[in-house]
Amino acid sequence: MTYANRGMGFEALINMSNDIYNRRGLAIITKRPTPMKVLGPAKIKNQHVAVFEKPSTVDYTGVYRGRAIEFEAKSTHSLTSWPLKDIHEHQVDHLRKVDQHGGIAFVLVEFVKQHAVYLLTVKHLLYAWTAAQTGGRKSIPIDEFDRLCLQVRSGRGVPVDYLAAVDQLIMEVESA
Repeated sequence: MTYANRGMGFEALINMSNDIYNRRGLAIITKRPTPMKVLGPAKIKNQHVAVFEKPSTVDYTGVYRGRAIEFEAKSTHSLTSWPLKDIHEHQVDHLRKVDQHGGIAFVLVEFVKQHAVYLLTVKHLLYAWTAAQTGGRKSIPIDEFDRLCLQVRSGRGVPVDYLAAVDQLIMEVESA
């Protein structure tokens, strides 16, 4: 697997989950395409040369239970932590803004070797991000994911049933 294709298996599972959610009428969540600018035709028939027009915001966007939902999907082969260099500042800022406007915003982090997926809330992401920017740790240890994040499992016929974890988040917010 090349560096450019890291996490493509994880994204395929999320796409399948989103398709199931959509077919069941639970949510409409789609993969956001990266903005590209076509420069012109290539030398090969029916192909074009394109470049990334600008950085994309996050991977997924949609609506769930009447609320905007946006999230980034990340995958790591590390046994001990998730490196914050895997997410860009503009993505962190976008997720923060979605959260401030009452949307549901988070990062799904897959630990490949542990076969574990976690829902990292914006609150915990911002805490770790701010610490890293001010000289602190540049990664989030897996034991913090175990303590502070919701684990996402397959269930209800959905390969990555992250909406079950989102439901827990919504209950926590509504009961506070």
